[in-house]
Amino acid sequence: MELVKIPKRQDNPLNLPPGMLKKIIIGAVALIAVVVGSSCFYTVQEQERAAILTFGKYTGEATAGLHFKWPSPIQKVVIVPAELTQRIHIGYRVNGDVSTPVEEEAMMITGDENIVSADAVVQWKISNVRDYLYNISDPEQFLRNAASSSIRSVIGSEKLDYAITDGKTVIQDKVREKLLELQNKYHTGIQIIDIKFQDIEPPSGQVEEAFRAVTNAREEKNTKINNAAKYENDKIPKARGEAQALLENAEALKKSRILNAQGDVAQFNAIYAEYTKNKGITESRLLMETLEKILPNAKIIISDSAAGDTVKYLPLNELVRGSGSASSSAGTQQQGGTSP
Repeated sequence: MELVKIPKRQDNPLNLPPGMLKKIIIGAVALIAVVVGSSCFYTVQEQERAAILTFGKYTGEATAGLHFKWPSPIQKVVIVPAELTQRIHIGYRVNGDVSTPVEEEAMMITGDENIVSADAVVQWKISNVRDYLYNISDPEQFLRNAASSSIRSVIGSEKLDYAITDGKTVIQDKVREKLLELQNKYHTGIQIIDIKFQDIEPPSGQVEEAFRAVTNAREEKNTKINNAAKYENDKIPKARGEAQALLENAEALKKSRILNAQGDVAQFNAIYAEYTKNKGITESRLLMETLEKILPNAKIIISDSAAGDTVKYLPLNELVRGSGSASSSAGTQQQGGTSP
């Protein structure tokens, strides 16, 4: 009977050096630990906010900084730019410094059945991370559709002439109100910061040129109205001031004349009171004062003609002149003395 030798079982089928298998196992465990450990920490930047999902269910939020979470699939983190103000463009797209119009989005019908091109920019940010992630599937597209719908609704109720001239600010406010209503109605978690129209104008071509001419005419009209109002505001105060000055001067002249008249009356009354006391003397005094005023250099000689009816001739002027010369010569002799 032949004996068969059964080989012993080999514990190292890969012919690895002793201890190598243990090192590989330790390395694999360490690698798994590093991978799992790295997935347990995450960083949220300054303008971001993180939504924490535990077994797919929203359980909280995390702000800026380094945070810990349980490894997937226990917890998952979705980071969104919640603190960043974002923009979407309606009617055109911006790629760097290049602006490309989107005609099908910009063209709208006004309330008086005219076509207008409206370009707008909407500024928004995330206000509620949970609503933003769960209530709408494509937030940016939803916001674009909502803004376009609001703009079309408002412009569709206004006339073209009003929309392209004085009504731009009013239309902006109405569109913003409608957009806010839609966000609140559907709980999108989006906050509308502002909406501004870049242009509201007729389509290019002859229509645009015609409306531009109308707009220029209206602006010219407003300019002339403003200039006229400025001229009016400049002239009216001056005219009022001049009128007031004339009234004040007239009032002053009136008072002056009244006072003068009252003074004359008082003077006349005083003279009349003296006149009533002695009429003859007062008449003579007044006559003499009047003659002194009107004939200041005249010599007055009084003669009595009551003695007879014959006019007496007397050369009074020569006598007065002679008496004057005699007086002067006598004075000269008295000064010089007499000779022997």
